Amino acid sequence: MHKKSPEEAVTSLHDLSAVDLIAGYRAKQFSPSEVLEDVLAHVAAWEPHLKALYAFDPDGAREAAKASTARWSGGEPSGALDGVPVTVKDNIATKGVPVPLGAASVKLVPAEKDAPPAARLREAGAVIFAKTTMPDYGMLSSGLSSFHALARNPWDLSKNPGGSSAGAGAAAAAGYGPLHLGTDIGGSVRLPAGWCGLVGLKPSFGRVPIDPTYVGRVAGPMTRTVDDCALMMSVIAKPDRRDGMSLPAEPLNWKGLEKSPRKLRIGLMLDPGCGLALEKPVREVAVKAAKAFESAGSVVTEVDGILTREMLDGLDNFWRARMWDDLSKLTPAEQAKVLPYIFKWGESGAKLSGVDVIRGFNQTMAIRAAASKLFCELDYVISPTAPNVNFPAEWASPINDPMNPFEHIAYTVPWNMSENPAVSVNGGFDAKGFPIGVQIVGRRFDDIGVLGMAKAFEGLRGAQKPWPKPPAK
Repeated sequence: MHKKSPEEAVTSLHDLSAVDLIAGYRAKQFSPSEVLEDVLAHVAAWEPHLKALYAFDPDGAREAAKASTARWSGGEPSGALDGVPVTVKDNIATKGVPVPLGAASVKLVPAEKDAPPAARLREAGAVIFAKTTMPDYGMLSSGLSSFHALARNPWDLSKNPGGSSAGAGAAAAAGYGPLHLGTDIGGSVRLPAGWCGLVGLKPSFGRVPIDPTYVGRVAGPMTRTVDDCALMMSVIAKPDRRDGMSLPAEPLNWKGLEKSPRKLRIGLMLDPGCGLALEKPVREVAVKAAKAFESAGSVVTEVDGILTREMLDGLDNFWRARMWDDLSKLTPAEQAKVLPYIFKWGESGAKLSGVDVIRGFNQTMAIRAAASKLFCELDYVISPTAPNVNFPAEWASPINDPMNPFEHIAYTVPWNMSENPAVSVNGGFDAKGFPIGVQIVGRRFDDIGVLGMAKAFEGLRGAQKPWPKPPAK
């Protein structure tokens, strides 16, 4: 169970890890209903400030928690997450709830069924008490949305939680229970995890089935600990025929994360190849992480980034055209509801030629080839998660320019296109106490190894700062 630090007299139920909650249920120290009520009270204190939730359903959650309490009382839990409070991102369908994709332009039609990862969570007994917010169409690393209220970062309410899994990042850092599910096509799990001090895993492509599927798009956990991340993966990483690109069943040991860094070949990537300049506090945290692995016996070598200007601009062109394909089908009235930043960016895709778009898409294969070459000589790569410490809550991106929207994703987006697993772990804090993420990347399909490295880093890094508390009334 949870070990109290000298500073805390009592650990609140909402702050316990999923691993500790399951142990507590088993030992009959508390019930799922008691845990949920504590989470709901904590949400009530935080949510007016954070605006992290969508489709908040306390009554439905209470019914689910009551049923879970009865199962635990009878000694018959239904699955690995029975009674654990969970949130699911807006764009991951849950039965009966509309999927607005963060955009006021999207028609609100109740989903007919749970998407694969939501279905696996529910089957495992998780108590899904809310969805979480996201920006328009998931195409911003921000909490800014035309449909949802502006999401903010609990470490500093004037700052952005990142995105597109914005609400999930804010909710996890604020202690809305231990498990939160996001999605990631260019950094949308890892970036908010980095800016919110969390563990955020982008699994190998296909490891977690998702519907609808798309090139580079994955669902992944956002948690406070690596063990909780692995526990969630043990539930959601199961094949589903609705995703034609899901990986076949594989007997992965998600509990076997003990990994020695000794003699591992690690590349330290401080320059991704293009994009925003690396800020000094972020560089210092990444270098410190690399030195920690080196002191544990790893062979660390600084390596060049694999992303070129042509690659990043090509992806930008392809995604602009893809966005315009969606926006062009809307009525003028619907188009007027789209976040202006997103509409301006997407509309520019109409000016691209077919050859421009194909050249852009083909950069995914160039990135994949470069990643494969890099990992011929390396076991893992360590880098910053993002080049900057933070940015204003009201901004759509770190430079807030729709004509240069992806300058901040140069560390994260390559691994979506190459399909490698990558995890963001809190590496430290800047002088003002704001979290800074470190990214660990592994070879394709080495999800267990990446989490093992993250677990080793948790030990090397030591305990981090206390989680933020709700503002005083």
